[in-house]
Amino acid sequence: MGISIANAALRLVSGAYILNSGINKLRLDEESAAGLQQMASNGVPQLGNMEPAAFGKAVSATEISLGSALLLPLVPSRLAGLGLAGFSGVMLSMYLRTPGLTESDGIRPTAEGGTLAKDVWLAGIAVA
Repeated sequence: MGISIANAALRLVSGAYILNSGINKLRLDEESAAGLQQMASNGVPQLGNMEPAAFGKAVSATEISLGSALLLPLVPSRLAGLGLAGFSGVMLSMYLRTPGLTESDGIRPTAEGGTLAKDVWLAGIAVA
């Protein structure tokens, strides 16, 4: 059972995007890591218990691992999709639970929320 062209395209786009994001976070300073951690803890409160530097390294390693798994055809599509579903679930949780990112209806993004709301496409790719 091989990978279809459509599946390969979805994995390539999302994998490259996430891998690049993880690589960029390798150089995350402590202040930026703390800001990212604060926002992430809105979606997953337990993340607030970590040291900011350790959190930054963990996020970077997670994104690099997931991006690589999506890009490697040896990783089964369902397994890669499961990882992407978890990742996008955390991103959407963060978006929906952070005050000021959604309009009063709780779904549509404000100007500030647009940067996270766009990640809904990752959830769509995970389902596909």
